[in-house]
Amino acid sequence: MKYSAINNTLFIKNRKNFASEMKSKSLAVFNSNDIYPISADSTLPFQQHRDIFFLSGVDQEESILVLFPDCPKEKHREILFLRETNDHIAVWEGEKLTKEKAFEVSGIKTVYWLQDMEKIMFEIMTQCETVYINTNEHYRSNVEVETREDRFTKWLKEKYPAHTVAKSNPILQRLRSLKDNIEIDLIQQACNITEKGFRRVLDFVKPGVWEYEIEAEYIHEFIRNRSKGFAYTPIIASGNNANVLHYIENNQQCKEGDLILMDVGAEYANYASDMTRTIPISGKFSNRQKAVYNAVLKVKNEATKMLVPGTLWEAYHIEVGKIMTSELIGLGLLDKADVQNENPEWPAYKKYFMHGTSHHMGLDTHDYGILTEPMQSNMVFTVEPGIYIPDEGFGVRLEDDVVIQETGEPINLMKNIPVEIEEIESIMNS
Repeated sequence: MKYSAINNTLFIKNRKNFASEMKSKSLAVFNSNDIYPISADSTLPFQQHRDIFFLSGVDQEESILVLFPDCPKEKHREILFLRETNDHIAVWEGEKLTKEKAFEVSGIKTVYWLQDMEKIMFEIMTQCETVYINTNEHYRSNVEVETREDRFTKWLKEKYPAHTVAKSNPILQRLRSLKDNIEIDLIQQACNITEKGFRRVLDFVKPGVWEYEIEAEYIHEFIRNRSKGFAYTPIIASGNNANVLHYIENNQQCKEGDLILMDVGAEYANYASDMTRTIPISGKFSNRQKAVYNAVLKVKNEATKMLVPGTLWEAYHIEVGKIMTSELIGLGLLDKADVQNENPEWPAYKKYFMHGTSHHMGLDTHDYGILTEPMQSNMVFTVEPGIYIPDEGFGVRLEDDVVIQETGEPINLMKNIPVEIEEIESIMNS
């Protein structure tokens, strides 16, 4: 791994918190992700399943975590099953976790090789009544492939049909949405790497460069700062491309006078950052571009103030919509008649700002969190309003990552990333 070692007290605490929510005489199982094939002998780069990482720190394929807090045998209350390493694997694939290293990473004392899994599982399944399976119930999930977790669940239910089945996901949704200070530090590190990439790009952008060249500048800076790369597929959208919300082709030349919207974020230690900045390709905003930009910045700043404990996500978005409506009227994009005649299900402002303002962020860019429950301190949210004007050939979105505090305004993890027009123009023209 490129990242520095993480203090295993984080994972010990996470397991303790999860176990405290389990039913008596129950166990829970978590699997690593597959390595996904492309074709021939090619594969996608491995990405660890965020749940097993959250609970163990293990960042390796073919790994299984079992939690059984009430197990009569103390050593089986926490178990890791790992692929056994050997000299051949070390030569061809590199170092894998030994039992000693696995303990160092996770704080779990009992580590078995995978070939012993079925035998050990038979022993502990005879001692429990309920088994927690790990399903993906994120509100934006759309999974068509059968995962390693799915295959294991199918095997487990067929092998032990008399056991009661429970779901891990509701517990994880709550636990993962509340960030430990160690996690916040890791997200801050990801944001700091993103800042370095953005400052590099401010020195690079000028008329004539290509969107993919800007993408290359970011990835250069990310990797040289111990990131695996982008936390999600980057959007480098110049001119009218900014009005395509998920534009990822990044294959157009940047033209004088246009703006470029860049929605990018570095990952660090599997934790995401999520930044959007919109800058002038020529180094100077036009008066109209400034007006729209400052309207978006005002909405972002006002929306940020609302992210406090007790806020409800749905009500928050209604309030942000009211602020955006006022700004759009000021820009001449809406008038009072548009607002008076609007469809409550699709308010007038949605013509120019059609997406949400905030989502949970952490191990996943769109992280776990139950949106029907009030916000709490130590949740991390994005704040990302935008105004998109295809008729004028540009769009503006601005996005920061913030941590909700017990009292007062949230902490902006991207406070050092330039966002004011004067600072951006100054750096680009220095």
